[in-house]
Amino acid sequence: MQRVALFVFAFFVSISSYGQWQLGLFGGVANYQGDLVEKAYQSSKGVFGISAGYQLSRRINLRAGLSFAKVAGADSLNKKADFRLRNFSFQTPITEFSLIGEFHSFDLEQKRWSPYIFGGVAVYRFNPYSFDQAGNQVYLQPLGTEGQGLPGNPDNPYALTQFAIPFGGGIKFNITDRIRLGLEVGLRKLFTDYLDDVSGNYADATELLDFRGQRAVDISYREDEVPGGEPAYPLKGEQRGSPKYKDYYYFSGLHLIFLLPEGRDGGVGGRAAKKGGYGCPTVF
Repeated sequence: MQRVALFVFAFFVSISSYGQWQLGLFGGVANYQGDLVEKAYQSSKGVFGISAGYQLSRRINLRAGLSFAKVAGADSLNKKADFRLRNFSFQTPITEFSLIGEFHSFDLEQKRWSPYIFGGVAVYRFNPYSFDQAGNQVYLQPLGTEGQGLPGNPDNPYALTQFAIPFGGGIKFNITDRIRLGLEVGLRKLFTDYLDDVSGNYADATELLDFRGQRAVDISYREDEVPGGEPAYPLKGEQRGSPKYKDYYYFSGLHLIFLLPEGRDGGVGGRAAKKGGYGCPTVF
């Protein structure tokens, strides 16, 4: 027990000697992968975020981030005729809060750049919507387009706030003693296949009409809206999406990081200042 206490004490002393608070801004593009896209970086939308971080050691950082994004997908962009006839589309805003640990390959006090990887946990809010033939915005989750929540259907409506596992990597550069720039790509493993509201099979049209209304029927099947499409609503249980195309979203962009001044000689800022900044210190 005494050894454990000494180890914990030594660990926190080590943290205090390297500690450095950081603030960051992130901007780039947001994308999703799933049933309604054919390739990566299709239908890119924007993402903006802010972060606060703490450098635990020379190569390990912790950071919390708040991001605002939008992702989208549409069958109309698919090269395969069957998917174009299906005619689904969606967009959703995403608000995400994440807690992430970073590991750098090199010591950024000694090198001007370093690759890094990261991983952590996140909670995010989404709310997919589409547009009807008249151009009206229609939120999809309340419609239960695959029969979620109908009597006899084992699936409940999917939650709009869920957990995710963010992970990825990038390269970080020292611009000045106090400013770093990271170029990173981060993926999110999701625990739902309904980010795009498409996953499984068609519900019974009559049941959907009775419990969700005509709009739910119209939005859940859209092949009848395009030339050459089948006008009749499919039978219950026919394939609508595919669970094998698991949904995930990803952010790609630049992370601008500001190292806050330290009130003592310890920490990254204090050591960099003593070495005279990046105009003078030895770079290996």
